[in-house]
Parts: sequence; C-alpha cells; structure tokens
Amino acid sequence: MMISRGMQAAVLALVFAGCSMKSGSAQETNGEWRSLIDPSLSAWRGYKQPGLPANWKVEGDSLLKLKPTDDLISKEEFGDFELEFSWKLEPGGNSGVFYRGNEANDHIYWSAPEYQLLDDSGHTDGRNRLTAAGSFYGMYPAPAGIVHRAGEWNRSRIVARGPHVEHWLNGKKLLDAEIGSADWDARLLKAKFAAHPGYGRLSRGHLGIQGDHTGSLTIRAMRIRSTP
Repeated sequence: MMISRGMQAAVLALVFAGCSMKSGSAQETNGEWRSLIDPSLSAWRGYKQPGLPANWKVEGDSLLKLKPTDDLISKEEFGDFELEFSWKLEPGGNSGVFYRGNEANDHIYWSAPEYQLLDDSGHTDGRNRLTAAGSFYGMYPAPAGIVHRAGEWNRSRIVARGPHVEHWLNGKKLLDAEIGSADWDARLLKAKFAAHPGYGRLSRGHLGIQGDHTGSLTIRAMRIRSTP
C-alpha cells in the first residue's frame, strides 16, 4: 500500500509525541531550568568516550575550548526541550551545538541537527546563509545581521517540540523547521546528510558541542528545561 507524504509526516509526529511522553529523570521532567555547566563539567563526556577530552575546561562560570579537540556530548538524553546559552568566538571561529544525537556513527552530525556558531564576517561559511551563525546547518538558513562581532557575546535559544524546531539568536527567531515535512525532505535531498537516513529523525538524544575546529570557543549560562 502506498503511503502519502502527508500520512508519513503524521506518523512521524505521532512517533515524536509518543517518545516525548516517556519518563526521564526527575530533573528533566519537572520543567525547571537546569544548568549544564559546573566546575567539573559533570553533565558532559566525550563523544564515544567515558571521560572528558583534553582541551575542554571551565574558567569561572564559562566553558572554554582553546584548541581543536573531540566533541562533547551530554551524558543525559533530552526529548522536548528549550536550551539557552551564551557564546563567543575569536575572529574566524567556527563551532556548533548539536541536539537529539546518538553515537551510532563516526560523528554526531550524522544523526544530530546543528545550531551553527560562527564568526560570519571572518569565516567562509558566513558567505552562505545555510551555514552561517544560527542556521540549522546545511538545511535552513539564518538571516544576516543578527550575530554579533567576534569576541562579543551572543545569546542563543533552541526550542524542540516533537518534529518542530526553532532557532533563536539575540532575542530574534531565525527559523522554524518541521522534521519529516515535505519541505524537510526536499531540503535533505540537497544536503550532505542525505546519505544518512537517520539524520534528524531521533525524538530523543544527546546534546553535543563541536570541538574539532580551530579557534577558541567560550560558552556560559547554558541551561535546559523540558517542555510538555
């Protein structure tokens, strides 16, 4: 029996909804904000590693990466959530925050969407809105003129509810995405993630912070809460 694209999207929405109702930790399910940065980085480990990779450290209230290193992932998995954090990069800097990822692949970005962190004016990726600061990397563009200059703080927000995703930057909504929609499928066919059928399809997964690019990254005031 042939299933229409609309029915496929409806089924995917039901899958997301059902998985988001599964029980999590008490910290996640009470809807209160939870900090993700402490002096020992207890919420994090390396991708496919039991401990923390080198070159990640905490200074004061901030998470700092000075040199290229392995990605971080959260020890805990999250379903429907709001994530907020402040970040800054040095000139030419490039990084990203991943969400709803797993460790089934060599890299987290084969499963997890990425919120791009970038110095738009100092990095070549800033010439393409699909890979510029705040974009849903490679899939949905972010408008120009919202990210602050290198060395200045930006405030980002990611909202994920079922298949619906929003990216925000410095108080402005950048984009909406509906995972599994006809628009999503069309964009995925043109993206480098097309070779990975599980990309973006997890209703629950790890957060991640990209570490393999050159240049320093600083993140502070990172917090998350579950949403109904």
